[in-house]
Amino acid sequence: MSRPTTRSKNKRQRQVENDDTTTEILRKIHVTGEITDDDVNQLYMITKPVCQGCRMNNKDNPNCFCGLIPPPNGSRKTGLWQKMSDIVQALGPDPCKDLRASAYSPAGLTNLGATCYANSILQCLYMNKSFRRGVFSVEPDVLKQHPVLDQLARLFAQLHASKMAFIDSAPFIKTLELDNGVQQDSHEFLTLLFSLLERCLSHSKVSKARTIVQDLFRGSVSHVTTCSKCGKDSEASSKMEDFYEVELNVKGLKTLEESLNDYLSVEELHGDNQYFCASCNTRVDASRSIKLRTLPDVLNFQLKRYDFLQKTTTKKKITSVFSFPGELDMRGRLSEPSQVELIYDLSAVLIHKGTAANSGHYIAHIKDENTGQWWEFDDEHVSNLGHHPFGEGSSTSSAKANQTNPVVYSSCIGVDGTSNGNCLDPIQLQHAESSVGSHGETFSSTDAYMLMYNLRCIKKNGERGCRMYGASTMEIEGDEVFLHDGISLPSHLCQEITNLNSSYVDACEQYKLKKERELDQITVRRQEVRSVLSEAPVHSIEEPFYWISTDWLRQWADNISPPVLNNTSIQCFHGKIPLSKVGFVKRLSAEASMKLLSKYNGGPTLAKADYCMDCLIDVARTVVCADSYRDRRKLMKEIADDVLLGKCIDGTYYVSKAWLQQWVKRKNLDAPSEADAGPTMFIRCPHGHLMPEQASGAKRLLVPEKLWLFFYEDAITIKPDDPSGCSTFPSDSEECPECSNSLSEVACLDGCIRAMKLKQRQNHEKLAMGKSIPLSSNCKYYLLPSIWLSKWRSYITASSKNISTMEPEMLDGIINLLKCEKHLHLLERPPKVAYKRGSFFQKGSTTDRLTIITENDWKCFCEEWGGNEENGISAVIELSSPNDLPGGCGDMQICEQQLDLSNEVNNEMDSRLPVIRTCPEMSVIFGHWNRGQGKL
Repeated sequence: MSRPTTRSKNKRQRQVENDDTTTEILRKIHVTGEITDDDVNQLYMITKPVCQGCRMNNKDNPNCFCGLIPPPNGSRKTGLWQKMSDIVQALGPDPCKDLRASAYSPAGLTNLGATCYANSILQCLYMNKSFRRGVFSVEPDVLKQHPVLDQLARLFAQLHASKMAFIDSAPFIKTLELDNGVQQDSHEFLTLLFSLLERCLSHSKVSKARTIVQDLFRGSVSHVTTCSKCGKDSEASSKMEDFYEVELNVKGLKTLEESLNDYLSVEELHGDNQYFCASCNTRVDASRSIKLRTLPDVLNFQLKRYDFLQKTTTKKKITSVFSFPGELDMRGRLSEPSQVELIYDLSAVLIHKGTAANSGHYIAHIKDENTGQWWEFDDEHVSNLGHHPFGEGSSTSSAKANQTNPVVYSSCIGVDGTSNGNCLDPIQLQHAESSVGSHGETFSSTDAYMLMYNLRCIKKNGERGCRMYGASTMEIEGDEVFLHDGISLPSHLCQEITNLNSSYVDACEQYKLKKERELDQITVRRQEVRSVLSEAPVHSIEEPFYWISTDWLRQWADNISPPVLNNTSIQCFHGKIPLSKVGFVKRLSAEASMKLLSKYNGGPTLAKADYCMDCLIDVARTVVCADSYRDRRKLMKEIADDVLLGKCIDGTYYVSKAWLQQWVKRKNLDAPSEADAGPTMFIRCPHGHLMPEQASGAKRLLVPEKLWLFFYEDAITIKPDDPSGCSTFPSDSEECPECSNSLSEVACLDGCIRAMKLKQRQNHEKLAMGKSIPLSSNCKYYLLPSIWLSKWRSYITASSKNISTMEPEMLDGIINLLKCEKHLHLLERPPKVAYKRGSFFQKGSTTDRLTIITENDWKCFCEEWGGNEENGISAVIELSSPNDLPGGCGDMQICEQQLDLSNEVNNEMDSRLPVIRTCPEMSVIFGHWNRGQGKL
């Protein structure tokens, strides 16, 4: 059970006691005219004890300094006492966090929205040292002529030597004019990029740069068709075609070996697919296959994971497990066996995460040619995977010939502890004798989208691998700069990178200095605030002290950079401390005050004796007057209650009844307020006379003379320059004759209008109620605009007095708008009609533009709203054959409308079509809707 809360009750009780004490002291001062030191100490609450332990700063105690700062372990959302982490965060992003871990750690690329596909391809190309050397060797003049090539060289240079952990790819992407928000296919991007780079590099005079794309990535194939009858190859079989990647099927296939067998498999052509042999001069059976003629240094395998669905015309991703070796022997795959070893090492795996073909995320796992370590490139984030393409955390083992139980993991755990959808799959080498030799480990992935293999370099001693460059510092020789991995950076790119690194290092240093200054300033300020507040309390009455504005003290204690000391807000016009400002000041010791005044200047200085005696005497007089006024007002309220209850019989002056009711509800105040003005404002007419009581809001009551004099005195006190707001109306005052005549005329006019409305409602009972009118054939009716009828119905049923704006228009003008000026024929479509229980009814009276009314209604409307009976649009419903249709107006087509006939209509009526004949003419056919033909 919780303890009952008494804090607020005790606080209210102490406040009442303090108010009573203050009032007694002020009354004494008013009577005696003397102010003692004890009076000042009590009125200014100097004798109150120093507060300790308040949750919030106490306004009623100038010796309370609680709540100005948080507890030792506390903090605030803003200002000096924020958490240090929030203050550091407000300084902005820390550029030091973007510092590359080491010179040997690759840098990432920023994702501009949906550019992960481009980032992955660019990282694969950059990590290829031969390609990087070729790009760096392009002449500056060629770079200036080709912006794409220039931006690629700059991007590679930053990836190569920048101190930042990730590089902004925006300039390169912008040069290619790619949409940052649209996901593209990485394979298509690589193909287009190769084509563009070939054209740009062809202008270079440096041989290794001019053909770097072709030298590294281009191979050749031929499509061979062989006649089964004569054994000759087709003429096209001798033609070789270039390729930059080998596109392999993965649907229904489990390994790279199976996909290569499928790619190079022989297709038999027979039946409808027979081949026309030029030698045999006839269509014959034949075989067709792809032959690998030459292989590039970098062999790219594009895995066709997107399957096109004919039914839905969409793509679906194939997420089956696919295995591929770490080493690949391609010598036996060539059409003509090579005498040189063609062993390729896995160098990169491009991965597409996600199940959808048109979305997802691209990352790349790439092997460093220098160290042999694998890295995961996920846009800005680059992670070390160790010596395994999917991380050291995944199960890895060398495949051996005697293994019989292959293990495939659905997912692997990378070095960062997250599942990457790829894993090692140790597979026994059941095809050791096949043309594809896969030595070492075999890996599996459900998301691998592109595989890159680099041709292995053979040293003279027969060891694997290419030359490994050790670490070295940057050295400038001539126009080239040699970096740690042995790749030279041209001087024009080196200077740019040097400037970027210098700017970045400067930004880091400036941030560090700014952070240190900010934290040092905050530490010093906090120590200052704690020190001053610890010295602020005044422990005895005799000690000297100074008054300080509480508002300024709060700002000083809570702001990192406090303002100049300002006590003007707590001064009266005498330059002293008035009694009314006691709740807005604090009493500080002389030592603490001098520290603040000397450091923050400002002022003015308000010492112990700077209380305002003149204001104190005025307050004492006001309190006594307020007591008298409060007593008088209480007595007047009792009289006013009697007036409202009708118990007062000696009333001599008029006041507004509404004003008096509000005056009684108000609290008993110490002095008049703005609301006490204007007791007769609502009963005074514009002519300055008494408003007739029939007018709106002009109800009045008679009050006794002493109550009226009290009201008048308060009103004049509040608004002395506005005597009209408190006009005097004795009981014998006459009402304004002009206002009385105006009200009589309005009342008479209102009576006439009400009588006219009542008569129209009686004349058109069904139309006024919105009911349908039963119709008969061969009877004369009239047509009126539905909008006009709606306005008329609102007008005659409205109860508002301001009705003039709601009156409908005169009939003649409305009817003329329905006719064309040239032929005077009807322009609008007649309404739809339904047949039910032996009578015709207008089908959609609320939606049709015209409404059918009776002849009697039309005549009455003409009398009431200025219409000409002969000018009306008459209508007759007849049963006629389709051949009797009359013509329309000019070129206007005949308007055909539906007529819903129920099963009660006899066969004779069904055989004839009901027709609405209008005058002026516009015939409308009503018949059955032929659902099968969609016509009438």
